[in-house]
Amino acid sequence: MATLKYILQSKSDQCAIYLRLSLNRNHVFKRKTGLNINFKHWSNDKAYPKQTIAENKKLRLELDELANQIKKDLNNANSKGETIDGDWLKFRIDLHFKRITETKKSDLLIDAIQDVINNAPTRKNSKQGIGLSESRIKSYEQLKNVITKFSKRSKYKVKDVNISFAKKFLNWLMIDQKYSKGYALKSIDNLKAVCKDANIQGIETSSQLPNIEGGRVKNDYVIYLTPQELNKIETKELTKQSLINARKWLILGCNIGQRGGDLLNITNENLKSVGKLNVIELVQQKTDKIVLIPVNQKVQEIYNNGLPHKISMQRFNEYLKELCKVCEINTPTKGAVYQKTEHGKRKVVDTYPKHELITSHICRRTFCSNYYGKMPTNLIMQISGHSTEKMLLTYIGKKSADYLQEIANYFMLEEQRNLKETNLSVVKNAVNQ
Repeated sequence: MATLKYILQSKSDQCAIYLRLSLNRNHVFKRKTGLNINFKHWSNDKAYPKQTIAENKKLRLELDELANQIKKDLNNANSKGETIDGDWLKFRIDLHFKRITETKKSDLLIDAIQDVINNAPTRKNSKQGIGLSESRIKSYEQLKNVITKFSKRSKYKVKDVNISFAKKFLNWLMIDQKYSKGYALKSIDNLKAVCKDANIQGIETSSQLPNIEGGRVKNDYVIYLTPQELNKIETKELTKQSLINARKWLILGCNIGQRGGDLLNITNENLKSVGKLNVIELVQQKTDKIVLIPVNQKVQEIYNNGLPHKISMQRFNEYLKELCKVCEINTPTKGAVYQKTEHGKRKVVDTYPKHELITSHICRRTFCSNYYGKMPTNLIMQISGHSTEKMLLTYIGKKSADYLQEIANYFMLEEQRNLKETNLSVVKNAVNQ
């Protein structure tokens, strides 16, 4: 007959309590319960916490409940012919205390984040495909690092992520660690995604989870190159080959309006003919959208003279800053730059020479900003990949006041058109008389 007994294996003030399961002489298993007690409060004769000590009351109750549950589990396991061993005992103990679920998934928050990372290649992504991108995996790895630092010695469970936890975590990110608001809110979004995934796998989550607010921050610093600045860059005499190559990528990017990752992957194979038109055809990495971009004169010249040679995104960003500095793109501009701080690298908002704020994203934003008002908005969206006009206008920083002159110009053109039509009508009538 199976017997259960609690034992200690040390004489400290924080002894681990073990549960020993004996099926017979040859099958004895022993595992930690996860509970602790001061050795002086333990009765070796009864193999139980001493009844005379009041603070042991809750502990005795927990041990009773565990023993009763293991006995029930033993009966169920025997009736199903399950193998009972040390792993079985450990699993049942952890399941009783809800440290794991029936699927053997840990309910610890750190483990849930790691589970997302481990299964990244087979996870469903935002494009309804399979596999997370490198950037998404990196964002979850960063989340694990900041949660570990935030938790210190606390072992938070997935179900602990409620509104109070989220507010505390958000304040810690922004106030204590000096992360940007955008990064902090993105971390909250990632945290919610981890918890939702854990819930699908049977792990308990807080009922408040849907009400935790994350979201995106509006970009207050829209940086792009004006036509005048582009002309300075295009006409500057350069001798350094790395800058000449970066300039080619920049000019190409500002004329086709694509993200840096899509831009730097363009080859001769992307140049297609559609009827009498030369176009660049590509599939945007972020959205999976197929985009066809008519080739203008500047893009055609780059193709005719040979595409720039391939470089990494990191090098491109470095060369862009150097290129714009050489070309004296120095207008004092407010924006955010990564700097070393006492908390590590953080975005610091200040006014900088414009070249310090230039990154690969300047290409897409410059295209959208410079062509807005000249090219129909729906055509810009078709090229840039923006889903709505509102997204495009936010992206290029358009505000209500920015439309005043455009509306005034429209009314002026309408008045001129109406006046022209009136004059034509008068002249026509006069001729007929």
